[in-house]
Amino acid sequence: MVVVQSYCEASASISEAWLEGGISPCFYFTLVPTVLLTLSFFFGAFHCVCYRRYGTEMEPKFVPRSRLYGLQLGVSLLLLLQFLGGLVWRAAGGGELPGYVVLYGCLSMLGWAWAVSLLKLERRWVLVRDRTRGHSTVLLLFWAVAFSAENLAFVSWASPYWWWGLENTQQQVEFSLWLMRYIGTGTLFFLGLKAPGLPRRPYMLLINEDERDVEGGTDQPLLDGAEESQSTWQDFGQKVRLLVPYMWPKGSMLLQGLVVLCLCLLGLERVINVFVPIYYKNIVNELTDGSSWKTLATTVCVYVLLKFLQGGGAGASGFVSNLRSFLWIRVQQYTNRVVQVRLFGHLHSLSLRWHLGRRTGDVLRSIDRGTSSINSLLSYIVFSIFPTIADIVISIIYFITYFNAWFGLIIFVCMFLYLTLTIIITEWRTKYRRDMNTQDNNTKSKAVDSLLNFETVKYYNAENYEVNRFEDAILKYQTSEWKTQASLAFLNQTQNLIIGSGLLAGSLLCAYFVQEGKFKVGDFVLFGTYIIQLYTPLNWFGTYYRMIQNSFIDMESMFKLFREEEEVILKLVVNYQLFGVYWRYSIGKEILKDVSFTVQPGQTVALVGQSGCGKSTILRLLFRFYDVQGGCIRIDGQDICKVKQVSLRAHIGVVPQDTVLFNDNIRDNIRYGRISASDHEVEEAAIAADIHEKIQTFPEGYDTQVGERGLKLSGGEKQRVAIARTILKAPQIILLDEATSALDTQTERNIQASLTKVCSNRTTIVVAHRLSTIIGADQILVLSDGQIAERGRHDELLAKGGLYCDMWMKQQHAQDSDSASDTEAKDRKSEKLQPPSVTAGHRSH
Repeated sequence: MVVVQSYCEASASISEAWLEGGISPCFYFTLVPTVLLTLSFFFGAFHCVCYRRYGTEMEPKFVPRSRLYGLQLGVSLLLLLQFLGGLVWRAAGGGELPGYVVLYGCLSMLGWAWAVSLLKLERRWVLVRDRTRGHSTVLLLFWAVAFSAENLAFVSWASPYWWWGLENTQQQVEFSLWLMRYIGTGTLFFLGLKAPGLPRRPYMLLINEDERDVEGGTDQPLLDGAEESQSTWQDFGQKVRLLVPYMWPKGSMLLQGLVVLCLCLLGLERVINVFVPIYYKNIVNELTDGSSWKTLATTVCVYVLLKFLQGGGAGASGFVSNLRSFLWIRVQQYTNRVVQVRLFGHLHSLSLRWHLGRRTGDVLRSIDRGTSSINSLLSYIVFSIFPTIADIVISIIYFITYFNAWFGLIIFVCMFLYLTLTIIITEWRTKYRRDMNTQDNNTKSKAVDSLLNFETVKYYNAENYEVNRFEDAILKYQTSEWKTQASLAFLNQTQNLIIGSGLLAGSLLCAYFVQEGKFKVGDFVLFGTYIIQLYTPLNWFGTYYRMIQNSFIDMESMFKLFREEEEVILKLVVNYQLFGVYWRYSIGKEILKDVSFTVQPGQTVALVGQSGCGKSTILRLLFRFYDVQGGCIRIDGQDICKVKQVSLRAHIGVVPQDTVLFNDNIRDNIRYGRISASDHEVEEAAIAADIHEKIQTFPEGYDTQVGERGLKLSGGEKQRVAIARTILKAPQIILLDEATSALDTQTERNIQASLTKVCSNRTTIVVAHRLSTIIGADQILVLSDGQIAERGRHDELLAKGGLYCDMWMKQQHAQDSDSASDTEAKDRKSEKLQPPSVTAGHRSH
């Protein structure tokens, strides 16, 4: 029969907090559930009211699916049942049942029941105006206090009233229950930092983006920036899987050997870090004990050798560290080369749709930062984070083994608090850093924009306005900068406080044992040296964490480029056919609707029509910049969707409407049509394109640099270089997209004659605006609203009196008007050039 005789055991009192070398169980198991219930019930109730009154229930599609959330919920329920099971076990065991045990079980179950309710509430409800992410402060504080309370049990290590001795069944069961609580609360605390069951972005932002998706279709941005607000460890496993192929240099035994050797050197550094303070301790002990000179000199030499290998206390500049960094250079270069080459090749394989929508600056930035971020990740994680954690674990084991459990507990608590608070504060201050970067970019963009448009500023006398705008931008930047620096100072002070507290507690304890004669003076020196050596790399932990977070973000932007799929993915002799082709951009109206026509070998077909009717789109579909969304395109009976792009494009030459040249000389720009062509063949192509004589007038001839995008040449010169490049390629199909639009009349006639000679016996498709250039076409297709409105030869279409006839008459009328205007201009010019005597006489009059 269970009897509750008193609230505490007979030998204890609720007012007595410390009892025989440990915390009184009656005091501890009364305080802990009371604090937890207060946190969960009172603050949780207020939290619940706020969510119900000011929040809204999330739509199911915005609630992320997460196994980790299921783990959170399962662990919470398991802890709840653990308290119930412990209470039932104590009650069923017979004997005395103190009142604090009943209170502890009941209050703990109530507190954890509230915590489970809050966890489920935050899963389904959200404060719409809440711009933060993650769990509420109430839940995080509840889990943190619960985990800290279980760690507080270590203080009672030597107390006979606790279960550490495992002397009987009761202590063994209580120890098992404590172990379950310790692991469970620790799991919940660390999962709570990640908040796996909650959206990673503000709910209103998700709703707005969803509405824009509905209005704008299903098209997604072609290159999104990575979520800079996300946690470093989000999808950590997936990120590591992306890194693995670039961490291990395949196909090179030498580089693989270097990787293994670097890891061995890393392990050697850990060993050296242990022995340096040990030998320092031995020197102090031998000096105080009066050891022989030979023994002392040997110990000093070994110590100096270890310090030489270790470097400046943290292994930052020692022989082993420098050797490892030197050997790692080749591995790092391999990673850079492989990533950049693969990504560059992948970008060239993407469709025109992607390249039209790309932001070139973002792409280049993603490539640069992505390749460097992989090396940074490898360096920080493998050579900074993992060694630091390994040093902490080794130090805890060493101090427990060589000293006692108290020193191991001090190191564990300090390290845990240090790392936890560093991560939490670093995550918190990231928003200030991001805002500072945004304001910095805004300041620079305002300055650049103002200086680039200085003429407009002068026109409107707006110098003071621009200066004031720039000053306002600087003030906003400095406000964000102050928050960033202040939060960094707060982080550093917090770290120093934890380090100082741990050093103080350990030093006092060690000094006490030295005074009691249990330790030697060298042991005190060992403790201080080891702790300071351990804390030195920890000072950089926040920096490492932030750099890893930025590296992950930059790496994700680069791998998003890798994940861009090729839209156009497969011999060729040339009859060109389009059957019922249908195509549209992802957003917007249909461009082509049921367009069908056939081009016989050697024929010339012209496409005419108003701007936007789909003329250039047909050429892009033939070149497989896009794949058709309906119908098919065949060349000699072969569907081009089943033909390799390289094979297809080797037989097609294109002269685009907007010609862009490489920043190289003219000869190499023409030779780009066929890389293996000789200089003589290049010049023959230039002669055919009527640009050879013009090139000869340049001071450097064919070695003349054309500048960025060919801007040193005129529009007509650039177009003739493009025509020469296509002539040099000697394709079987030629596509001319407004090929002579930027040329004067005489040059246009010369090039038309050259093109007629080059295009003979070749299938040619011409997109033309000047109808006079396509009079001799075998077939003219008139496009209107994405459909073929008329087809036939020039004479036939004029006889119909339709769209083509109207376009022809308008162009003829425009030409007549231009001719008349030129005649009038010449007359006015001749009047102005009359003899000076006539003008003088007019003035005297």
